[in-house]
Amino acid sequence: MGADPGQGSVEHRGCRLAYAARGGGPPVLFVQGVGVHGGGWRPQVDRLADRFRCVWFDNRGVGLSRPAGGPITVGQMTDDALAVMDAAGCRAAHVVGHSLGGLVALNLALSARERVRSLSLLCTFARGKDATRLTLAMLWVGARTRIGTRRMRRRAFLELVLAPAELAACDRDALAEELAPLFGHDLADHPAVEMAQLRAMGRFDATPRLGELAGLPTLVVSAAHDRIARPASGRAIAAGVPGARYVEVPDAAHGLPLRQPERVNALLAEHMMPNAAR
Repeated sequence: MGADPGQGSVEHRGCRLAYAARGGGPPVLFVQGVGVHGGGWRPQVDRLADRFRCVWFDNRGVGLSRPAGGPITVGQMTDDALAVMDAAGCRAAHVVGHSLGGLVALNLALSARERVRSLSLLCTFARGKDATRLTLAMLWVGARTRIGTRRMRRRAFLELVLAPAELAACDRDALAEELAPLFGHDLADHPAVEMAQLRAMGRFDATPRLGELAGLPTLVVSAAHDRIARPASGRAIAAGVPGARYVEVPDAAHGLPLRQPERVNALLAEHMMPNAAR
């Protein structure tokens, strides 16, 4: 989790959940996606901690949150998020989720509405099957992230999370090295818990209940070139949550929070500040 002064852990249902907190002001809980440790939120925390108390954590089975301690489900991950909030002293927080973390954020709002000040859903979906549905193109790229040399696997992984223009303009080898600390592992590797997280994601569908979130300030941000959380999924969430705001970022893909942090941080701050006193 790094050396932040608010670093801690909490025992919860067979797992020691590692978390950290930094900053002052209204609390914000950041929830990560598949196979990524909580440190992946550094580009957001580093800019927002001067206005908000940022809390982030490693999902069970990822990073320092071990052992996984039983089956992985979106419901269990939601309970974990609440346990982290309790340990960090957050009665309620603005909740930000990316990808699988967006499903957790949605479920947290549906199951514990009083704990959520606002929702920010980045590159995500309400129906997990929308992300796990395989096309020939995704099968091809996905297979190449698991076979071949380590360099080949890293470069294939970048195809999953970067937009075509980003790929064309970057040194893929240098970027893979730069991103590894944010993902919490070499991009050539797949954390053991990844498949369990993907299965949990595929089994969860919040679509029928989105209307229950009426009145909860909700921001949905999609990336135009996202091959995992396609913009249609983001638009469906925004259409299902009465009053939700939808933003689609051009020239971006699933790695949007890492690759365009200034844009994402501005959207988050704008969304959360009017609701800071809730």
